[in-house]
Amino acid sequence: MTSNEMRAVVITRFGGPEVLEVRNVLRPEPESNEVLVRVQASALNRADLLQRRGQYPAPPGAPADIPGMEFSGEVHAIGASVRLWKPGQRVIGLTGGGAYAEYLVAHERTLAEAPANLSWPELAAIPEAFITAHDALWMQARLRPSERVLTHAVGSGVGLAALQLTRAMNAIPYGTSRTADKLQRAKALGLESGFVVPDPPTPAAGNEWSKDGGFDVVLDLAGGAYTNASLHALALQGRIVLVGTMAGAKAELDLGLMLGKRAKMIGTVLRARPLEEKIAVTHAFADEVLPLFRNGVLRPIIDSEFSMQDVGRAHERMESNETFGKIVLRMSD
Repeated sequence: MTSNEMRAVVITRFGGPEVLEVRNVLRPEPESNEVLVRVQASALNRADLLQRRGQYPAPPGAPADIPGMEFSGEVHAIGASVRLWKPGQRVIGLTGGGAYAEYLVAHERTLAEAPANLSWPELAAIPEAFITAHDALWMQARLRPSERVLTHAVGSGVGLAALQLTRAMNAIPYGTSRTADKLQRAKALGLESGFVVPDPPTPAAGNEWSKDGGFDVVLDLAGGAYTNASLHALALQGRIVLVGTMAGAKAELDLGLMLGKRAKMIGTVLRARPLEEKIAVTHAFADEVLPLFRNGVLRPIIDSEFSMQDVGRAHERMESNETFGKIVLRMSD
């Protein structure tokens, strides 16, 4: 490998985990307002699986064949106009792609200073899950103390981040999962109570979830039939924040019920947002959430760790749907 090369996980063709290969590729160079980050760890997301299958292309400007949306690492070099960072500083961040690699470039304003009390794998497990949950719950749903929150797929990375952020707001977290084991494990992190979801979830299930009181906010990470069930579980003037569609991109809604409850439904994504919006979200997260990691109120939950060479096994683990927390990919051992 030459001095201007790096190792990266490359999608060689669309397909299963076997299409991922570690190859030597050209190392990116930072533009005037960019930072070159030496990546220590990344973490897996459902979007990585979809990109590998050819169902979710990387946004413009991101590598088309190197997945990875979040990272922890050190500033290696800076562009001529960079003023916020110096080589050697520890950072975390989100990117449109390319984080399954030894190096990546990022706009200087999209980075956040990494809490010094956490390891590289722990840091890599933070950005996507906690920025998504913070933006959805605190910023968009405007969660307030004492409100009741129902999070679907509460054992996922975003779900466990939402659970902790709900507690940090002094609100009350509830959750759903397809297995009772994940609900039991989530209770150790502060889950008030949970519900095993029937397949598919039904309006009757939503009514059962809310028999002791409706939910002020539902964080819907699944979509499909979950969304209508969420509407039935919602309190008057409640808010549904739709973040994912793994259970289906279409849903049949009881619009009469939505009108009667004066409900609000908010759809949101992070990856496709314009640069200035991503910067604003990252800064709000750095100001409001990162201090809670430094003082121990929040902590990243890691399901498992894999080396770069074992990326195929890491994707197989995510596809098993048995994970509890984040799967971390180490760039160096």
